[in-house]
Amino acid sequence: MKKIALRKMKIVDGNFLRLITITIVVFILMSVLNPGKFLTLRNLESMSFQFPELGLLCLGMMLAMLSGGIDLSIVGIANLSAIVAALIMTNIIPEGAGTSVTTGYMLLAIFAALITGAICGTINGILISQVGISAILATLGTQLIYTGIGVVITKGSAVSGFPEEFTNLGNGLIGIVPIPLMVFVIGAVVLSLILNKTKMGIELYLIGTNQKAAIFSGIKTKGVIINSYIITGILGSAAGIVMISRTNSAKYDYASSFILQTVLIAVLGGVNPKGGFGRVGGIALAVLALQFLASGFNMLRFSMFAKDFIWGAFLLFIMVVNYYSKIRNDKKAAKTL
Repeated sequence: MKKIALRKMKIVDGNFLRLITITIVVFILMSVLNPGKFLTLRNLESMSFQFPELGLLCLGMMLAMLSGGIDLSIVGIANLSAIVAALIMTNIIPEGAGTSVTTGYMLLAIFAALITGAICGTINGILISQVGISAILATLGTQLIYTGIGVVITKGSAVSGFPEEFTNLGNGLIGIVPIPLMVFVIGAVVLSLILNKTKMGIELYLIGTNQKAAIFSGIKTKGVIINSYIITGILGSAAGIVMISRTNSAKYDYASSFILQTVLIAVLGGVNPKGGFGRVGGIALAVLALQFLASGFNMLRFSMFAKDFIWGAFLLFIMVVNYYSKIRNDKKAAKTL
């Protein structure tokens, strides 16, 4: 058992060191290609406002993948939750309301958005664990449903015109730290504590490693999976709140390109697509690496088609590297056992 534990620690350290190297190389490459724009305080501040919403979505995707599943509906959850919050703020807040009244309704809107995310996550979890639909098909279906609901209640148009107190969440600073960055850090810390310090987190890793063994050991796998998708839904709704507070607008099709990126970041961050392996620190580093790439591409005026090609090629490259790294580690482990 000690040898197996040591082998797993070496794999974790190896993946994490490789990820740190990739992040540093990407940062240096983009700095060399465009030093006059990339290495500026304005660009670094801009990136710190942009990546938190993607980071929250990636944390949710990681959580779904830990059990051996996936959540293709997370962007739909984010948009639907954002629309719910937007409609509350634009239709319920009285005209000329004071700051305290506006803040109260704003908190109500945020709470309603988080509840929406939790409900959507519950539906996903039930379909996967209770009904027995595969995660990829269940969440692909619910993605269409959540997006369709958003289209129906907004009639396809954007909802905008939020109170200043709300837009400050996505564009404001506390001291020198952007508020969206603080939201991401809080979400990452809380999720890390859940995964590493709670019974649910330990059980989730066991389910992802070997679900049959987890069942025979007495773990209530269905309940754990449902709870994990509930938290994924809440993280999705948190991303939606940050997104609309930054852009001052909510629509059913925002951030539709983020699905591929969340999967890419999860895999790049060391999450095993088959489940059972991954950590929050890896996701944080992977988000930074991809944000450096995206910012550099924008400055170099890459076309959208070129960026999509690079994301897809990068995803396949990382999966191939991880596959052969696993084979090499397994061979080393077989020799030591």
